[in-house]
Amino acid sequence: MGRDQLYLANAAVLLTHQIDAAYWHEWELFGVPGGAPLFVLTNLPMVFLVLWGARALALGRTAGIVMSWALVASGAVAIGLHGFFLLQGYDAFRAPVSLGLLAATLLLSCAQALALSTRSRGSAAPSARSAAAPAPR
Repeated sequence: MGRDQLYLANAAVLLTHQIDAAYWHEWELFGVPGGAPLFVLTNLPMVFLVLWGARALALGRTAGIVMSWALVASGAVAIGLHGFFLLQGYDAFRAPVSLGLLAATLLLSCAQALALSTRSRGSAAPSARSAAAPAPR
């Protein structure tokens, strides 16, 4: 799975986790006031940024790479926070689908980070200038 596909897969899983979070009343778990209406409204800019990042990545913009790392970080935060609450014995997010989404987030975030770090270490596509210039003989 390539960089762009990993972004889309991880984004789909994380956004689906947010739907699951509404089911579990995540705002109560974190003590955030405002209930469901504020929770839904705070997801609007997150969804926008995820979609904007996918477009930027597809267009080969640096912002796409930045958003890819932000998605990886979001996955790490989700795993860390929910792992903590699960270990503390909270009942939320214990359904098989919830645990499956968290497991998929862990796997996809790790795979995405690996793909991003591998590409940044030298397997990136050549720049336009180096691609246009003939190789020295």
